[in-house]
Amino acid sequence: MKKTPDADFLIFDLGNVIIDIDYNRPLSLLRQQLPEERHYLVDEFYHTDFHKSYEKGQINSAIFRDEVRAYFEKNWSDEEVDKLWNSLLGKIPAERLKLVHEVKKHFQVGVLSNTNLIHILAVNDILSQDHGVANFDPIFDWVFLSHEMGLAKPDAAIYERMLTDLRTAPERVVFFDDLKENVEGAAALGIQAVHVTGPEVIFDYLKYV
Repeated sequence: MKKTPDADFLIFDLGNVIIDIDYNRPLSLLRQQLPEERHYLVDEFYHTDFHKSYEKGQINSAIFRDEVRAYFEKNWSDEEVDKLWNSLLGKIPAERLKLVHEVKKHFQVGVLSNTNLIHILAVNDILSQDHGVANFDPIFDWVFLSHEMGLAKPDAAIYERMLTDLRTAPERVVFFDDLKENVEGAAALGIQAVHVTGPEVIFDYLKYV
């Protein structure tokens, strides 16, 4: 390897680390369906209590969809809500999965992601169609998803739960995330946190020569 991390675990966020996502795509689609005077609702969508609750698994998908309809005052079908919500998801580049496969020979590898059931079901469809696997279980040793844990980044509790499950010290973990606040949250506990500012970052950090 070009650089061998002094660690036992490599933990990856999903969005813009493993799977390409565009946070703005669903917001753009929402603005197209709303009058301009209601665009402020779109700007605040990711900060709503029901969005945060859904990521922590505190409400189910049916309630989330109802909350979306009520918030925007739109009578969208379940399918329309899901299509809007999943529009942020892009491709899972094969080279990223290949990198995980290679580093898995030397480290335990895992995922730690703020996500929700609607997104994960769609991601599993992408994995199945493009890579022939049903979910992340065959790819990673550990899968930590916020909606299953009842916790979300950047709260310290989600990292502490992960460390407890891994049965390891924070300094034995390298964590890759695209959001600065999540990197800072992990680093505050002593985790080796890497800010993924572009698609080349994980390759540069873990490149084989």
